[in-house]
Amino acid sequence: MPALSTADHSVDPPVVSVPRDYNAAHDLIERNLAAGRGAKCAFIDDRGSYTYSELGARVNRAANALISLGLGMESRVMLAHLDTIDFPAVFLGAIKAGIVPIATNTLLTTDDYRFMLSDSRARALVVSEALLPAFEPILGDMPFLEFVIVSSDSGTGDVASGNRDSGRLHLQTLMKSASTEFEAAPTTCDDVCFWLYSSGSTGTPKGTVHIQSSLIQTAELYAKPVLGIREDDVVFSAAKLFFAYGLGNGLTFPLSVGATAVLMAERPTPDAVFQRLKQYQPTIFYGVPTLFGAMLASPDLPSPDEVALRVCTSAGEALPEDLGRRWTGHFGTEILDGIGSTEMLHIFMSNRPGEVRYGTTGKPVPGYRVRLVNEQGEEVTEGELGELQISGPSSAAQYWNKREKSVQTFVGEWTRAGDKYSVDADGYYTYGGRSDDMLKVSGMYVSPFEVEAALMTHTDVLEAAVVGDVDEQDLVKPRAFVVTNSGVSGSDQLADSLKQHVKNRLAPFKYPRWIEFVEELPKTATGKIQRFKLRTRGQAPTGT
Repeated sequence: MPALSTADHSVDPPVVSVPRDYNAAHDLIERNLAAGRGAKCAFIDDRGSYTYSELGARVNRAANALISLGLGMESRVMLAHLDTIDFPAVFLGAIKAGIVPIATNTLLTTDDYRFMLSDSRARALVVSEALLPAFEPILGDMPFLEFVIVSSDSGTGDVASGNRDSGRLHLQTLMKSASTEFEAAPTTCDDVCFWLYSSGSTGTPKGTVHIQSSLIQTAELYAKPVLGIREDDVVFSAAKLFFAYGLGNGLTFPLSVGATAVLMAERPTPDAVFQRLKQYQPTIFYGVPTLFGAMLASPDLPSPDEVALRVCTSAGEALPEDLGRRWTGHFGTEILDGIGSTEMLHIFMSNRPGEVRYGTTGKPVPGYRVRLVNEQGEEVTEGELGELQISGPSSAAQYWNKREKSVQTFVGEWTRAGDKYSVDADGYYTYGGRSDDMLKVSGMYVSPFEVEAALMTHTDVLEAAVVGDVDEQDLVKPRAFVVTNSGVSGSDQLADSLKQHVKNRLAPFKYPRWIEFVEELPKTATGKIQRFKLRTRGQAPTGT
């Protein structure tokens, strides 16, 4: 297939020219084989390491295995898989065959999976053995589902007893007998490539449809020029591959330059992350704010000389200034806080190496345009909060089966992020909360994140989340949910101290009127705080 070309003009934004005839999986594999990287390590997972040649063979085996079942171009396959080598093999194998993989959150409920299988009309499900119990109750009720393909947790093809005679297929067995040769399907750059379902934090999940050119656009516009990923990098993403952020971090970006990616099947606890940072010495680490906070609070935090970090990134939620400064103070490396979305696929606005301003989300990534508008659709002035909208080449084509929501979100060339931002005189953007999380207190907007960031600077606070609640006069005021550091107990005295702490740092009307101490905050699988769950818990004006 024709090669990509990138032009960077002094006035115009960078343009990545993707040829009309284009297959994303073919590109990401063949560029490395053509560059002579066949013997270089592509992935390391909990079971071993795999060269680029071995990855290419696995991708072709997966493509042949799916085709052998009668699946063809534009068939949909749901992929509910832990982060092992089999995820990129199946994901890229499906794409190479023109089949549309739907990468799915591995921590959802049976009802979530019921909706997604029905909504997507997936003909096949590829599922890790450990995740199969969540699907078991519904597999007989899915009218469009023809094949259930179980992936062995051991990677050997041996699936736990009880599944052998159930009529299900085994991924490793299918791939073992499949050919290592496969000619890429004749897809175009605008063909549907894959889906990602949104987290569904405020309603039913939305099937977000991305095209063949989306993956490489994020690599060429963000990973190479902003992140600065190189062939000699080893990368490790705490965010999983099913997440848009993790998919770029752990698959697209390293394959785009021939780097090595470390995959981890288990949950990204501080201890699990520390083990990989010390064992595999990654130079790029991708995290989320809640994880960075938990790592810094751990007594087992590695010393700088135990790791090889060159740069780190954060997304999913705005990074509190204090966390960023403490991380850099300890490790000597910067965290590039940025913002991306399922709809835009990856980061479109970010801090830059050597130009980090903690407390901000940085500047737009070249190749993307952003604007901030008010409720009337007019662009706001400097320093004023406005709704963030983005224009860029990696925007999703649509939400599947949700025309009204698609029309509301994808407005011509602009995609509505649902976030509030302001921009300063130097062009740095500062997060002001979700549009539906913003609070109107005493006639003025209050950013929940701003209050959370102030609380996080208190030495006794590990995590904090702020939502709106109403007082005895039905007026909206901030309510804070606080997780204290180990060994610190919540009390009326601490609550009063925290309120004063916020008053000392922000305008008085912004302080939380109520503070509730909790053991943990509800979060999505990617570490994003689910404030909508907290809004149902507040019972103002009672509580501390």
